[in-house]
Amino acid sequence: MAAVKGVALVTGASRGLGAVIAERLARDGWAVAVNYRSDAEGARRLTERIRAAGAPAEAFAADVTDEAQVSDLVGRVTERLGPVRVLVLNATGPQPSVAFEDLTWDTHLDQLRFFVKSPTLLVQAALPGMKAGGGGRVIQIGSDIVDRLVPGMSAYAAAKAAQLGLTRAWARELGAHGVTVNLVAPGWIPVERHSGASDEELDSYRSDVPLGRMGTPEDVAAAVSYLASDAAGFVTGQTVTVNGGHTLGDI
Repeated sequence: MAAVKGVALVTGASRGLGAVIAERLARDGWAVAVNYRSDAEGARRLTERIRAAGAPAEAFAADVTDEAQVSDLVGRVTERLGPVRVLVLNATGPQPSVAFEDLTWDTHLDQLRFFVKSPTLLVQAALPGMKAGGGGRVIQIGSDIVDRLVPGMSAYAAAKAAQLGLTRAWARELGAHGVTVNLVAPGWIPVERHSGASDEELDSYRSDVPLGRMGTPEDVAAAVSYLASDAAGFVTGQTVTVNGGHTLGDI
């Protein structure tokens, strides 16, 4: 195997998009830190697959919305694999549909914890290692819901819009340290948690996608791979929307 490029930490990586992103980065030559909160078995299986393919990988349990656990997480990753050079902010929580009349401040906080608090804590924890190493990559996993604005999802949309704002502000602020900050905004990418979706729902969504198909986790991982690469060294503060053109009529 070629020399390892450095360490990539992927949050919420025991399954879904995070797992596929972690495997893609491992194939690209990164040592991968697989973060998970409760799915230890999924994280174990993933790290075993990555190692079997010849790349370094270790699993790290942590609640990435908790300040002390985030600090400990980055410390353990640094100690066992090395300083984080690529940080993929993928972890998410439940995304319930809540009618406007039923919104509470706690409804908003539930989303802001994952998409404002957690990214802030993680970037702050990883930044010293990136600066010491001459730079790094921060890649947020956002959502095209900022453009689609689905009824009942205003708290989620607001938090994702805030995540986009952070991406652009941090890109300007951290550029002097050689750190790029970008956001990948997937559309509906069916993963395990969408197993209950009906054929009718899938067909209805697909019919509005110009490319005529549902996206795959591999589509998202390819965008992350590019933003983590040397080829994207002069790309920062940008949003890469991965949805087959689904929102073209909404912009």
